[in-house]
Amino acid sequence: MNQRTAPGLHRLLVIDDDERLVAMLRDYLAPNGFEITLAFDIAEGLAALGRERFDIVLLDLMLPDGNGLDVCRQIRAAAGAESDVGLVMLTARGESTDRVIGLELGADDYVTKPFDPRELLARLRAVLRRRQATPSDAQREVLVFGRMEIDRAGRCVRIDGDIRPLTSHQFALLDAMAERAGRVLTRDQLMELVQPWHGEDTFDRSIDVHIARIRAAIEDDARRPQRIVTVRGIGYVFSREQDSRAA
Repeated sequence: MNQRTAPGLHRLLVIDDDERLVAMLRDYLAPNGFEITLAFDIAEGLAALGRERFDIVLLDLMLPDGNGLDVCRQIRAAAGAESDVGLVMLTARGESTDRVIGLELGADDYVTKPFDPRELLARLRAVLRRRQATPSDAQREVLVFGRMEIDRAGRCVRIDGDIRPLTSHQFALLDAMAERAGRVLTRDQLMELVQPWHGEDTFDRSIDVHIARIRAAIEDDARRPQRIVTVRGIGYVFSREQDSRAA
């Protein structure tokens, strides 16, 4: 039987085989609003996910019994597009390719080792805010652009009435762009809109990865995007006028 979480605590599953690191994380995060479950390999982590519900998973990519990217893939495949489980990767500094792949697989964020525990705490809280935010009354609306509806209260996107899968981070990015439709936004501006912090390893390519995933979900032809348009050398613009060429 699942244990009840005390009011105000967020349930965090840490999957990492570095015992010193996870002990430090437990000691630092527990007084800061997290109830922590530890798993030291993939098998333990998947077993914990099968038994209990978590608000967020902190996942190392290098594990003794496999690659954390496979776990990322399994979590998102099992939970589905509507999942509210946050997923943050722990990576080594040289694993930029793995960071990109992890974001493509549906991770919300990444933290590079070694890291400042305060930065990790800020990033975990930011992911939780994005996933659990309740829109204000002014935001309880559906934005309509041609055949696309952005349901801010339901935090989902529909094309012709069909829900298109987006992670919480991708929805936040799309929503921020749609709110500024017609305005060209740089990658730095987009990162500022969806992240209340700047880690030293935040990199422009992460925005490109998320944009590519959003396009795959919402464009009729992701190779010829009409909803999110690239402005070379600057950034991206969310088009005000959409489906103008629809038959």
